[in-house]
Amino acid sequence: MDSKLTLSIKKEIIEKAKQYAKLQNTSVSKLIENYLSKVSADSKDLSSEALSPLVKELSGVLKLSPEFDLKKDYGNYLEDKYR
Repeated sequence: MDSKLTLSIKKEIIEKAKQYAKLQNTSVSKLIENYLSKVSADSKDLSSEALSPLVKELSGVLKLSPEFDLKKDYGNYLEDKYR
């Protein structure tokens, strides 16, 4: 069952969304529905299927040495930055 939803969005964004929807042969309502469906599913399911292909591809690329201390290194970075 479909329900109505009222949104407040800047006029220029609405116009761009309408143009985009027309190019995609869909409606702005369908775009919003698909977007909300995607983000609500992603928030529940943080498994690897919810990750974008780029994130999956980059996962595990960096190899850190076992003695690397992230907190210490970041603390040193901040000290240097704000001297």
